[in-house]
This record gives sequence, structure tokens and C-alpha cells, in this order.
Amino acid sequence: MSEIIAHQWADQENTLTRDPAAAATFLINGRAPKTGEVFRNPNLAASLEQIAKGGRDAFYKGSIAKAIGDDMAKRKGLLTAADLAAHTSDWTDPIATDYKGHQVLEFPPNTQGVVALEMLNILEGFDLKALGHNSAAYLHLLVEAKKIAFADRDAWLADPGATPPEALKRMLSKAYATERRKEINAERAARDYKPLSLGSGSAAPGEDRPIAHGDTIYLTAADKDGNVVSLIQSIYESFGAGIVAGDTGIALHNRGTLFSMEAGHPNVLAPGKRPFHTLVPAMVMKDGRPWLSFGVMGGDMQPQGHVQVLLNLIEFGMNVQEAGEAPRFRHSGTGVMIESAISPEARFGLNERGHRLISSVGSFGGFQGILIDPATGVMMGGSDPRKDGLAIGW
Repeated sequence: MSEIIAHQWADQENTLTRDPAAAATFLINGRAPKTGEVFRNPNLAASLEQIAKGGRDAFYKGSIAKAIGDDMAKRKGLLTAADLAAHTSDWTDPIATDYKGHQVLEFPPNTQGVVALEMLNILEGFDLKALGHNSAAYLHLLVEAKKIAFADRDAWLADPGATPPEALKRMLSKAYATERRKEINAERAARDYKPLSLGSGSAAPGEDRPIAHGDTIYLTAADKDGNVVSLIQSIYESFGAGIVAGDTGIALHNRGTLFSMEAGHPNVLAPGKRPFHTLVPAMVMKDGRPWLSFGVMGGDMQPQGHVQVLLNLIEFGMNVQEAGEAPRFRHSGTGVMIESAISPEARFGLNERGHRLISSVGSFGGFQGILIDPATGVMMGGSDPRKDGLAIGW
């Protein structure tokens, strides 16, 4: 058990104690495992062995599905074994934008990949390099672009079948970004921005969500043959819903938290529907070949982190490790969280522009990435010291 994970685990002791199966699975004598201690989950190991032998049907249609369904029935939950059996996964094409010769690829709805792309489109019209890295003027523009893109996100992103195609098309449009860019006052923070309007069918902005302690992993891998994988997985908040299904050893997620309860909203809760989802693995292509595969864990931080890391690389020429280590901001609700390494001058300038600054620890996500030199094919890995990751090659 590493220091970071042990600390996060201890924060969730009360959550795990509320469910006997979760406590039996994830606590040792009623407490979280400590740094250096060995943790075992034999029930999960048995479930994984079943899946290894029986494939996806072992989970969605076999004894594991039955155990989950039976456990939900005991809890008077809404998930059944029939729901798991009916599940299908989709093979989707990425959405993309071009930023100064770099084709940035993100996931389409129900994820928030379009948010990073919209932010990049808005910021492309500013001379960011001239402003200086993490200067007040620079950070201000990024925060304002974030506010605009998130207003659109909260109004429109939902299940792929519920997100209006026209909304997605406009959010990806360079012309739309030009319109929205004009709304940014370089000297003053806006309290908020109105979301994209599609006429009488326009959705209302979503409500601010509290920052959750997430339970996400990101990894990327590349090989000598040019195959590249960008992968992210999450059960949303720490230990998901805080419950374990029977003796499966599996903690159930709580992604349904991100549904809206507002009638008429594209993301309103409904049967057989996927909620808006924060997970966005990403890739960047250059001259038709993979140039960067990366992700930044952290819920709402993810698209904000994507943009900051990419600008570190493209605008400021950092290497892949520097780009992930550089201090970041995170805008949430009405405040801007900034890391301690951001200068006093930048803090003062942000205050002068009307931003409410918040000092915070552990809110800035976790980056992992592989940068591929197009000329030589040399791969360079970067791993965020904020998390328990590593870059390794062989």
C-alpha cells in the first residue's frame, strides 16, 4: 500500500463502514490498510478468474451478474441481472479539432471530450505564448474559456441519443469559437456565461456539482509497431457507491449521480439511458501519425487538465514530464483553485480581475502521457508526481 493510496483510503473508512460487504472487503479489522501493508481481495480475484475464462458474458450474463442482481434486490435497488444482460458497448469514432497543426482527438458524448476541444478553439485566437506561462493574463483567458465551454457542457451533454447533433456540431465549430471568444474581457472575470442556444429547444444550464474525491485510473501504452492505447476507467467517487455486491468483491459505481433531475434537460434521468460522463482519454495526431497519447484524471478537472498540458507542450515547448508537472489551476463553481507554485504576481493579477482564489491540495488531477517523436519514433513517457504513477519502457 503506497502513501498516497493509504491516505485516500483512510479518508473513506466511514463510507466503507456503512456497508458490511464493503467493510469486509476493503477494511482490515475495521480500518483502512496502512502504508506498506499488503491488501488482498480474494473475492475480486475469483471474479476476475471467472471473467478471464468466460469473457464478457461471465460478467454480464453469468454468476457475477446474478450475484449483483440479487444484491441489488436485497437493497431495493433498480439494477437487475436483466439490465446487465441487456448491456451493449459502442464502438465510436472520436471527435477532433485542429490546434496549430495538431489534431486533438477526444471521446464524443456522453463524455465531455468536446469541452477540451471547444476550449482549444476559443484559446487559439489569442497569443498565449506572448502572455507568458501561468501569468495572470494567461490563466485568466484559460479560466474564461473553461467557463464558456462548461456552460455548454452542462446544458447539452448527455446520452449520445439525447445530445442534439446540432449542439455538438456548433461546440466543435471554429466559427462558434470566434463568436464566444469576443465575450471574454481580458481585464475582468465574468460571473458566468450563457450556454449555446438552439432556439426554443434550448436547455437550461446545469447546476454546479461539488468536487468529488474520485476513483479513476488512467494509463497509456505504445509499442514498436505504432500501436497506441489511451485508456481511462472509473467508478466515479471514492469506492463508487460505497457498496460491494455480495461476495463478488466488486465495488459498484455511482455514475448515475451525474444525471439531471430537471424535466426536459437532455441529461434527465430515464430508463435505459447513459448519464453524462466525465471520462476522456485523449490522443493527438501530427502529420497523420500519433504524436501524444495522454489523460488527466480528476472529474471536472479532466478537460481543464488536457488543455493546460497541451498548451505546455505546444505553446511553451515543455517536454512530456515538464508538461505534466507544471502547476495547474482548476476552476469549479465560483472559485479558482491554484497550486502553490503559481507566482504571487499571477495570484495578484487574478484577484485584480475579479477571480475568487482558493488554495487547495489534491484537486488538480493526475497526468500520464507518451510523446512520440515523429522523426525518430522515440517514445518519451511522463508521469504525474501528484499520483502513484510511473513511466516505464522496455
